[in-house]
Amino acid sequence: MHVPDGFFDAPTSIATGLIAAGAVGFSLQRANREIRETGPALAGLTAAFVFAVQMVNFPVGAGTSGHLLGGALAAALVGPWTAVLVMSTVLLVQGLLFADGGLTALGTNITLMGLITVVVGYFVTRALLKALPKRVGSVVPATTVGALISVPVAALAFTGLYAIGGAVEIPLGKLATAMVGWHLLVGLGEAVITAAVLSAVVATRPDLVYAARHLQPDLVLVDADGNSSTVSPDRPIPAKPAGRSLGIGIATTFVVAGVISLFASAHPDGLAFVGAKLGFEGAAKNSAVAGSPLANYGVSGIGNSQVSGALAGIIGVLVTITLGLLIAKLASLRSARADKAA
Repeated sequence: MHVPDGFFDAPTSIATGLIAAGAVGFSLQRANREIRETGPALAGLTAAFVFAVQMVNFPVGAGTSGHLLGGALAAALVGPWTAVLVMSTVLLVQGLLFADGGLTALGTNITLMGLITVVVGYFVTRALLKALPKRVGSVVPATTVGALISVPVAALAFTGLYAIGGAVEIPLGKLATAMVGWHLLVGLGEAVITAAVLSAVVATRPDLVYAARHLQPDLVLVDADGNSSTVSPDRPIPAKPAGRSLGIGIATTFVVAGVISLFASAHPDGLAFVGAKLGFEGAAKNSAVAGSPLANYGVSGIGNSQVSGALAGIIGVLVTITLGLLIAKLASLRSARADKAA
């Protein structure tokens, strides 16, 4: 759902840019508690993993494809505020290095994919966790539903923005139906990927999952007279050293970006498909960095497309994990200074 330059007029792009900047600035101030619990390394790895998996488009039928957006997954792993920073990092790297999404549309993409998917996904997850049994295993179904719902909601938000400042006049009812319909199918793929990834992490290291760290089972205490009482512990699951787990995660991320991405579907994604069908695809303009050495996820000068694609994916992972780690560190420092000043 990467929006290119040209789909929206200047006032709409400026407005979404301000929304995105405000969301990132606010998240930088609020992410410290989450980063203290999960660690900055996990934030960097989550950013790199989302970047890698977004390279893998999966077919959804009728000549179109989709890919993971990742907002709900990131929020479950590292918390909602850190997830906004993670998603913004991914979109920044994609826009600046790979010409994936327009530069003037960067604020729009962060708003749709880096803010709405995180907020909706995490809100649904938290709401369902209140209704489901209070145990770590409940995080997977709750987040899966959040991931499923977040994608068509983001598609509906795109329709709302298009109604305000779309470049080409088209019937909004048709646009809403097409966007939500196709992105419901994309949301199913999002839900499957989210469930698979989160199940693996919860099964091995639940202490690294932000949404699971406060879901300890209730303690049943029995006094000397045999009377029992239930106590709900407030403290989070203590985190254990994560060096080996992070190493496995990094290796998996490189495999996804450097190998699995080579088998991605070549069909256009949901937004491009709808744009072609409804006649506004022609409004898209080339990104200002369309001539980048890494544009379109290939390294210029390398004739072998598979080697070029694999190398581009690996470079993207390295840049994203580094930038994600630096932003997480920055969030920690800003919050620590604010606490000290207070």
